[in-house]
Amino acid sequence: MSKNHDTPNIKSIDTGILESLNGFKKQHVNNALMQLTYIEGLICKLNIIREDMLNMVTESESLLEKCHPSYLASAKNLLYYMALRSHDIQSLQVSLGDIGLSSLGRTEFNVLTSVDAVLELLKQCANKYKYSSIMEFHSSDIKDGERLLKEHTEALLGCRPQNRRTRIMVTMPCEAADNYMLVHNLLKSGMNCMRINCAHDNVDIWAKIIKNLRKAKADTKLSCKIIMDIAGPKLRTGRIEPKPAVIKIQPLRDEYGKVLRPARVWMTAREYPKLDQIVADFYIPLDKDFLVQLEKGDHIKFHDSHDGVRILNVVMVKPEGCIAEISKTAYVMPDTVLIVKSERFNDKEIKGIVGSIPTKENTIHLNTGDMLILDEGLDYGRPATLDENGKILEPAVIGFHFPEVFHDIKAGERIWFDDGKIGGVVDKVEDYKLYVRIIHTRTGGQKLGSEKGINLPDSNLHLSAMTDKDIEDLKFVAVNADIVALSFVNSVKDVQLLRKHLNMLGKVQLGIVLKIETRRGFENLPFLLLEIMKVPCCGVMIARGDLAVECGFQRMAEVQEEILWVCEAAHIPVIWATQVLESMVKEGIPSRSEISDAAMGEGAECVMLNKGKYIIDAVKALNDILKRMQGHKIKKFSIMRKLNIAYKFTKKNR
Repeated sequence: MSKNHDTPNIKSIDTGILESLNGFKKQHVNNALMQLTYIEGLICKLNIIREDMLNMVTESESLLEKCHPSYLASAKNLLYYMALRSHDIQSLQVSLGDIGLSSLGRTEFNVLTSVDAVLELLKQCANKYKYSSIMEFHSSDIKDGERLLKEHTEALLGCRPQNRRTRIMVTMPCEAADNYMLVHNLLKSGMNCMRINCAHDNVDIWAKIIKNLRKAKADTKLSCKIIMDIAGPKLRTGRIEPKPAVIKIQPLRDEYGKVLRPARVWMTAREYPKLDQIVADFYIPLDKDFLVQLEKGDHIKFHDSHDGVRILNVVMVKPEGCIAEISKTAYVMPDTVLIVKSERFNDKEIKGIVGSIPTKENTIHLNTGDMLILDEGLDYGRPATLDENGKILEPAVIGFHFPEVFHDIKAGERIWFDDGKIGGVVDKVEDYKLYVRIIHTRTGGQKLGSEKGINLPDSNLHLSAMTDKDIEDLKFVAVNADIVALSFVNSVKDVQLLRKHLNMLGKVQLGIVLKIETRRGFENLPFLLLEIMKVPCCGVMIARGDLAVECGFQRMAEVQEEILWVCEAAHIPVIWATQVLESMVKEGIPSRSEISDAAMGEGAECVMLNKGKYIIDAVKALNDILKRMQGHKIKKFSIMRKLNIAYKFTKKNR
């Protein structure tokens, strides 16, 4: 964020600006009088906007009175910015730029001061008209915006790291509870904020992670803030009936079906764990008494679930079990009886019973045009029922255990599953069932699993911002964290609810971050900022995963820029989050687009990385990217069309 240089100079005017007027608009303006008349028109337009800005602050006195003192100037600046951006000033920008003045494309830090500076220069250009002083400079009210943002950022996220302006936040995996060196190395690599997501793990694991961080801070003498997200009312699909408990044992075959190698099966007692050094393709639990009687060379006979006779040949015996090979495909289920007949047993049979076999997670395969039923009262969902020709007899059904929002959902509204992988439209709503027509999947269809996220961008859902679990988790967060992040915030009431519970816990000074991840949250952003400015320490997280689904992927770049602009006008720090260097974090190698995306994060005050196998390498890479980018900053120029969120705010607030 470059420093604003559009400050007024009352004593003199750049003579170069006057000289540039000689050739200005030659095809339209051919004499000095018309030039001055043109400038007078610009002054008139800008004065109208300026008057609207001042009126916005006057009309919002009740809101300003409730702001925390450290945010009063910032709240005024936000209101000025909302009023400015409720106008379409594209043509005015071009006109100002043509005569060498600021185009107002970089006003966020000091909105009124920037407008006043341009007006004063225009007045000097039109000095023949002897304009009286029509304004009072408010630079004493609107302090240096860059300094205010810096102060607010340090209050929330801690001191600026050495040689880097933008902080790095890292989401902790559960392994950080038992792996001190992971936390230590993250801190040494450049982590400035540790994030714990309360949607995962539990209090015991969180406490161990925090203990490791405190030790690492003491050992490295580095600082690091702790931010904890309360999960919020995330809508998810219910469970699906698991697949049958059956193991399909099959040998390795070539393309023609010829067996290249028998399947190797590790058979062990239930009380023994699987051994890492045992090379086997499949695992079967059996009775210990049966296994101890087996010897190498024994033939184990059984009938599989298809009633086919199969033979397992024992090729290795160990104290924990044995390895057998089989050359035909077999389907083994719990309670399958294995029989061995040998001279050692005087031609008698000994029998073993296959123990419990874990079930496999099931999914529902959906294609464009399919119907999916969401049932509030359903414990287990199931795929569609098909006839012998593949025709759907009964559509797929899955649980949706949120009765409080059923009456908020209407036919014709969009619904997205699993981070936008599957899209549909609500066909009808009846008896706590949603009938959804699938309209978007990848080619060949898409699988929908249990506990997958659901987004309803068109629905006005009346969900409480905090669940019972969130309220309980907040007790731990208030004692152990520096910052609490409020997930799925939609309205001012959501923020007020969090503040109410923090007050009850005696933690009014705890930093608060609003996670903007719904369309309603984005549209209400100015109101949310004015509400959060009532606390001394606050910020915003652009949670780009759910937000992209809610607003549309094609709008995501635009939406995240608007959030950055509005928060900059409010001097509120922003956390750039979700899928930053995602491929590198998980696979060790970033994509080209991810590098560009991470570089764009330099426009925020903090960039967040999610957990993954290569997280330390990703932190080092991000540290390097952010350091390099801050040395290649280009002055920002924005074409300032009317922002819808600014227009809606000014309309509602008057």
